Amino acid sequence: MPRRTPRNALDRLRTPRGFHGFLKTASVCALIAGLLSPLSPAMAAGSGSAEVTDVKAAANDHCGGQCSDILPPGQNGNATLAQILLNQAFGTQPAHAEDQLGPYANLATGYQGLSNDKINDFFNDASFGVPDGQAASTVRPAGRDDVTIVRDKKTGVPHITGTTRYGTEFGAGYAAAQDRLWLMDLFRHVGRGQLTPFAGGAPSNQGLEQQFWRSAPYTEADLEAQIESAAAKAGERGELALADVDAYVAGVNAYIDASDKGRYFPGEYVLTGHKDAITNAGTIEHFKRSDLIALASVIGSLFGAGGGGEVTNALSLLAAQEKYGVAEGTEVWESFRQRNDPEAVLTQQDGSFPYLPTPDDPQGRALPEAGSVEAEPLVYDRTGSAGAASATGASTKAADAAVSSARRGMSNALVVSGEHTASGHPVAVFGPQTGYFAPQLLMLQEIQGPGISARGASFAGLSMYVELGRGQDYAWSATTSGQDIIDTYAVELCQDDYHYLYRGTCTPMEKVERHNAWKPTVADSTAAGSYTMRVWRTKYGPVESRATVDGKKVAYTTLRSSYLHEADSIIGFQMLNDPDYLNSPERFQEAVQHINYTFNWFYADSEHTAYYNSGDNPVRADGVDAEFPVWARPAYEWRGWDPADNTARYTGASAHPQSVDQDYYVSWNNKQAKDYPAASWGNGSVHRGNLLDDRVKKLVADGGVTRTALVKAMAEAALADLRAEDVLPDLLKVVESAPVTDPAAKSAVDGLKAWLSEGGGLRTETSAGSRKYAHADAIRTLDAWWPLLVKAEFEPGLGTDLYTAFTRNLPVDESPSAAHGPTGAHAGSAFQYGWWSYVDKDIRAVLGESVKGPLAHTYCGDGDLAACRDTLVSTLKEAAGRTAAQVYPGDDSCSAGDQWCADSVIHRTLGGIKHGGIGWQNRPTYQQVVEFTSHR
Repeated sequence: MPRRTPRNALDRLRTPRGFHGFLKTASVCALIAGLLSPLSPAMAAGSGSAEVTDVKAAANDHCGGQCSDILPPGQNGNATLAQILLNQAFGTQPAHAEDQLGPYANLATGYQGLSNDKINDFFNDASFGVPDGQAASTVRPAGRDDVTIVRDKKTGVPHITGTTRYGTEFGAGYAAAQDRLWLMDLFRHVGRGQLTPFAGGAPSNQGLEQQFWRSAPYTEADLEAQIESAAAKAGERGELALADVDAYVAGVNAYIDASDKGRYFPGEYVLTGHKDAITNAGTIEHFKRSDLIALASVIGSLFGAGGGGEVTNALSLLAAQEKYGVAEGTEVWESFRQRNDPEAVLTQQDGSFPYLPTPDDPQGRALPEAGSVEAEPLVYDRTGSAGAASATGASTKAADAAVSSARRGMSNALVVSGEHTASGHPVAVFGPQTGYFAPQLLMLQEIQGPGISARGASFAGLSMYVELGRGQDYAWSATTSGQDIIDTYAVELCQDDYHYLYRGTCTPMEKVERHNAWKPTVADSTAAGSYTMRVWRTKYGPVESRATVDGKKVAYTTLRSSYLHEADSIIGFQMLNDPDYLNSPERFQEAVQHINYTFNWFYADSEHTAYYNSGDNPVRADGVDAEFPVWARPAYEWRGWDPADNTARYTGASAHPQSVDQDYYVSWNNKQAKDYPAASWGNGSVHRGNLLDDRVKKLVADGGVTRTALVKAMAEAALADLRAEDVLPDLLKVVESAPVTDPAAKSAVDGLKAWLSEGGGLRTETSAGSRKYAHADAIRTLDAWWPLLVKAEFEPGLGTDLYTAFTRNLPVDESPSAAHGPTGAHAGSAFQYGWWSYVDKDIRAVLGESVKGPLAHTYCGDGDLAACRDTLVSTLKEAAGRTAAQVYPGDDSCSAGDQWCADSVIHRTLGGIKHGGIGWQNRPTYQQVVEFTSHR
């Protein structure tokens, strides 16, 4: 039997196991549900229906038909009970539930024949408005006369047009609920740490709520205060944002009432016991302002919060010092950390932006004593199914996996200035890589109203503005940047384990709790159970672990600059949507300065391109090394820090990487600029950003770049195996430094060389739809070889303890099928985290080649070419001998040995509708292709 592959906590939030047994009676239930729910959510207009009208292309659209976008699987993320049952039983899909999945998937095999007139075979036309005859429905939500929602026939995207600001935002909320009500409800409960009472007590649900609530343990008062605080600081724009939120929430609630009355609400409410399919008894709770903050805390934690991990860093530093001594151990540690590697690919190609320099004499370090670190317990008082050993272990693993999931890098961008394009106008292909879920976390929309004019993607439940998309004559997007805005403090305990010294006074910690209980439902048959989640909060943030430092008992806490400020970014997004405000690249940079999460922002209009790195970067005290825990004392606190509202001094706008009209920009979560380190490890000589940089650099050198050429570059990089393209050639140099006489090794080498010369190191199908890779044996060999060669190359020199410690800082591999990587299997995103740079630098050193920023030692064969070759050949033979079933052992979606399936992208079900897998691509989930032809 194929094994079940471990997944991160987000991946595990799927239709639970009890649902499938229920389908044995699906035919009867579907008939009943069909009678009770005659209309789909998208088609049910109710009292707000209006004559179907077109929203013609606007005169203020300056893209000239050259703006495109795509967001799989489809716009419609709501389904009635009948539609869910039909999908589960027969595979039928609600309208617009997966009509963007095919075009998205087909680019992998169709990009080589791409031309400008074929781009929209793989993308949507993202022009403003709806073409004549293409309007599928028109709704005036709640009968309002100041807003209409027109959905187009092709994709069902809502085009919201308002004559008043309130009506416009009311329509945005209504449209969001039409498309994502269940998902919005799910995530407001995740953000509050109350998922299990809402969706069931499956271990995966336990793990998910535990992880996110641990990082943002807000009380209801905290949530309510944040939106008001953000608005109060922003003057008129803040007042407008508050009014927009209220109108948006009112629109969401209007849809809840309409769908409840019309009985076309999402069927998951029935399956989880919140509504009765026969009597319609039960309620769907209205939304409120604080729900949006709970949602924002989840999204911000996943995609916009760089930093943390200081205790893990400390443990690997101590292991290095134990192995080599303090001075040499520190040198070894720094060489693996690669804070400012001179060979790293950069987004900002010139200038220096110093941030968190390595101090010569670090001050305030609070490194733990050996063996003293213990994670802080979160869950107490387990009863029923929560107390089972299997549930305890599964929820713990899910929570642990979510840590790396929340810290992973996302998204890519390719932007070329008009100086190097065929038309003379900038070209951009960019988007966020937010994983694959059903329904998708993002949703498409167009909003036109007073002070707002945009089309693009927004996170469900936060879509009062377009967050990534296009305006009248400009487009913008973001990638996760991950600079460090989270620090770990060691608070000295006093009196007992729940009091600490705060500026000389013994101060009680604040206890914040969630008591969660659940019972079986149709969707989740997990037996009844309950537990209490308990977090101890200090002024320096929540307690994460405990240890002994210099003989003193301490609690390690984590302080994030965006903690208690989840709503602050709303002002920046409001500005991005305002056509009266945003009319230049400089205004764009000013707008994204108001976003406190850590992102790289990119901009293109018909004349200019721009880049800016956002985030509230706290100013650290002189001598503090933010890589490690520091003492919670005034001398080492953030400068200007006020614990009452968690505000501080932040680095000025000019200190953030930024530029206008650089020849080109690329970003794939790589290093932003010289002297500007990322919080995560792995920004060395080989990074997946190289896959973009190498291709775009060549296009720019050749000149005459087009939308087609840039899409092709992105699509090819999306199929590239980073290890094969950037590391394998040097590995083969070592292997072939002497004749390869062993038949098995010779066959493997020949296969790998053929893959490079004939297939370019790409993971491509033999033909469209074949579900078989060209050069499949070579790909299997490299997938098996990489973890073997890394361990054999480095563990002998580092020693087991230090090698293991470094793998906790940076996983060895993240191939598409590597379920052990930070993103889990079937996630699409790959090659972000791995030891590619370490292998590259070490092998080049063995070959005698020049290496800038080398490792402190040469590890392969202890620096001897012949010994290194022996290591590589022996591990290559072992890898070549492993069968496909051993390399790809199978999971709940794939049979053992199915290589293509092991790599495939699968949309994780967050509701009742399932979708088939698609071939692997390493590309943004939502993606734009833009080239504006004119400017206001």
